[in-house]
Amino acid sequence: MRGRALQSAALGSLLALAALRLGAAGAPTDPRALEGELRSFRECGSVLYVAAHPDDENTQLIAYLARGRDYRTAYLSLTRGDGGQNALGPEFGDLLGVIRTQELLAARRVDGGEQFFSRARDFGYSKDYRQTLAKWDRQQVLSDVVRVIRTFQPDIVITRFPPEPIHTHGHHTASAVLALEAFRLAGDPKAFPEQLGDGLRPWQPRRILWNSFGTAFGGPADVGEGVVRMPIDGTDPVTGASFAVLAAKSRSMHQTQGFANFSVASRGRGPDVESFRLLAGEPAKGDIMDGVDTTWGRVPGGSAIGALSGAALDHFDGKDPSASVPALLEIHARLAALADGPFVARKRVLLDRIIAGCLGLSAETTLAPGAGGSGDVVPGDSVSVRSSAVVASAYPVTWKSVRYATLAGRRQVDVGAALRRGEPRVEESHARVRKDMPLTEPYWLREDETPGMFRVDDASLIGRPEYPPAFPARFEFSVGGQQVFVDTQAVAPGTRQSPFVIPPVFLHFTLGVQVFAPGSAHAVALEVRAARAGARGSVALRLPPGWASSPAAAHFDLKSAGDMAPFTFTVTAPAAPERTDIGATARVAGADYGTDRILISYPHIPRQLLQPRARVKAVCADVRVTARHVGYIPGAGDSTVAALEQMGCEVRVLKDEDLTAQGLSGLDAVVIGIRAFGTTPALAARMPALTAFAQAGGTVVEQYETPGGIQSLQIAPYPLSISRDLPTYRVTNENSAVAFLEPDSPALNTPNKIGPADFEGWTQERGLDFASKWDGRFTPVIACSDPGEAPLKGGLLVARVGRGYFVYTGLSFFRQLPAGVPGAYRLFANLISLGR
Repeated sequence: MRGRALQSAALGSLLALAALRLGAAGAPTDPRALEGELRSFRECGSVLYVAAHPDDENTQLIAYLARGRDYRTAYLSLTRGDGGQNALGPEFGDLLGVIRTQELLAARRVDGGEQFFSRARDFGYSKDYRQTLAKWDRQQVLSDVVRVIRTFQPDIVITRFPPEPIHTHGHHTASAVLALEAFRLAGDPKAFPEQLGDGLRPWQPRRILWNSFGTAFGGPADVGEGVVRMPIDGTDPVTGASFAVLAAKSRSMHQTQGFANFSVASRGRGPDVESFRLLAGEPAKGDIMDGVDTTWGRVPGGSAIGALSGAALDHFDGKDPSASVPALLEIHARLAALADGPFVARKRVLLDRIIAGCLGLSAETTLAPGAGGSGDVVPGDSVSVRSSAVVASAYPVTWKSVRYATLAGRRQVDVGAALRRGEPRVEESHARVRKDMPLTEPYWLREDETPGMFRVDDASLIGRPEYPPAFPARFEFSVGGQQVFVDTQAVAPGTRQSPFVIPPVFLHFTLGVQVFAPGSAHAVALEVRAARAGARGSVALRLPPGWASSPAAAHFDLKSAGDMAPFTFTVTAPAAPERTDIGATARVAGADYGTDRILISYPHIPRQLLQPRARVKAVCADVRVTARHVGYIPGAGDSTVAALEQMGCEVRVLKDEDLTAQGLSGLDAVVIGIRAFGTTPALAARMPALTAFAQAGGTVVEQYETPGGIQSLQIAPYPLSISRDLPTYRVTNENSAVAFLEPDSPALNTPNKIGPADFEGWTQERGLDFASKWDGRFTPVIACSDPGEAPLKGGLLVARVGRGYFVYTGLSFFRQLPAGVPGAYRLFANLISLGR
């Protein structure tokens, strides 16, 4: 189970705002929301906003365009933010990307936008856009941006960053470079022609603009030719909230980035006027949509629909929304007569939702497995399906049928019954989950990725924020002789979330990384947990060549769902050093299963289930350690404790009351978790106790701190500063050459002899938040740099403190140790072993 409880004062009001816009069955329920949907139906403009990461987007502009001007507005984030930090809990990498995907979707539910992604991975900080494009597959990401433009069909495109390099993240500049290139290619049928075979069509937006932020980060002033200044103040007519408040609430969804308490009061109002600089396309003068027909007149045969929509909006009665149904049905008939196309198809879905909302028509399907266990389902399960519909108005409505696209057997239930006002009609049936139903898993994580790209084999998924609903249900109703569809997704009983699709058994290694000395044998613990009663079979490890295990296989017989059987295999490593993965396979009823279960649960997002291949990273390396008793002070979340235990250390997690001479007695070393002083400022008051511990012969290893919030804190026995004023506070190239400044330092020699090979195979970066200034009693041990920059010496500082040592390191051990990097283990073992 992954996740941490989090309370946010803004959460209740935020959910209330979202509920006004969308009901449980996909139709707006509040009269104000219905009126807002009618305005959105009448308007035909669209805007695509493009940047690199979650939280890059201008949420006030999105809220203004989507809520204030009723345009379809979307944000394309090229990455999912998986290379960043986590202010909430221990999830990093792919797990963090899953959370941030949902945080963006939660933000869009507040500000009214839609959400897209590319296949690009956030591989960490990049100082230059050319470095970014070298690590991403430029053509693939460009193809994705073109695909999103052709799918969404925006009238204009807006970038958050300029395509010219400034003092900002290389991903930022790369997002603008690719957006500008895609703008020029999206309308060309010769560009990425395979997309045309997927049903897309060339689409040329009118213009592409940079949403300028003035001279910040070294950008140009917001004046001169090609600059449009546009007011974005006002209030959302549905919620009554100002766009500034909606923007702050949207931003507060980025809680893994520390924005949980983001508000207008805490951060100040956003600008009421935004500036836009033309990058390509037709110039605009006073408004970004100059020259764009945002009415139904742009659609052949659509002028009458525009006039009727305006009339329906003028005569809408919030006290009796059903009075609008006859006018809406006239629009419905005219819309059905228009030629098919993406624009018309979207408007048909929206109009059906409006009609259902005006009728007070709601529909719901619950799906429960017949085999017992949790509300989740296993492919091939027999399931009970319960669908219901109810109408709140007296307008005649006939429920014709409900169709279940992903169930086997009875996929459609014909009802043919008139609904009576306020009386739910229920249809119950049984079906089976398709045997080939894919397990619940974020689609971009299903295949092995590269450092710069996710692999997505199904082109129809590219750009989507997540999988389509696993169990969609389409209700067909007859209203005034016309077909009206209500699309929902089946949910598990008692929840608002679709059932997860799971295997009959889960496999879980109790450790993520195991360290073996060459030729040694270690116990590897594996758990088999049943998702269904009567799960029986055998389990075996999947070992690379040269490795061996005993026993070769083990048998299990789990009587009830939830039962767990622990197994221990003795694994023998090869004689030569190696870094590899060990997997596992369970055979049940002739089929093989080998997935783990990771559940992410935070209050501000829906629960997320990941089912990656069960595996443990095996590190076969000579890692010696002489520190046996180590204390650990938790920081912002990492897996250092498990790594220390793999080195053979006995670890004691230290609380505030333990940071005394008595509480630290018996320890050889104390390790401080990442950003600990920033997350727990009171820790600075314990620095005298940690200094005294070092003076008495102990070793303190402090992992990186960020400068924000610690400027006035004492974070080391001697003066030490961290600054982000310069672009050289970190080394982003994980393969950067490392120079040994103090080759005789015990940090590089005892008990492990550290050489260049120990800095091979690092992931994402060398490190971050290196010290910028330090007292002369600190000795820099190594130096490294990104291409074209001066060597940085603040990544590993060692100071003698009395009879002991104090270490500050910005090297990203928090990434390298869980990734199983052998050299990181050997160097970290040396740091905690100083003086032993």
